[in-house]
Amino acid sequence: MPKIKTNSGAKKRFALTGSGKIKRKHAFKSHILTKKTKKQKRNLTHSGLIAAVDSNNVKSLLGLR
Repeated sequence: MPKIKTNSGAKKRFALTGSGKIKRKHAFKSHILTKKTKKQKRNLTHSGLIAAVDSNNVKSLLGLR
């Protein structure tokens, strides 16, 4: 049985926490920032966790299942 390859796009976008949860970054922070408020851009800076319904898909992309 061959090993499962990690999805290259997923490994750049997600990171595992110490407790096994998966961190992600917010979208809409890369360009066209002039029309967004300071508060909106500041809140997009913080990282979040993926939703529970997406965890199985992301784990399979990362080769964790």
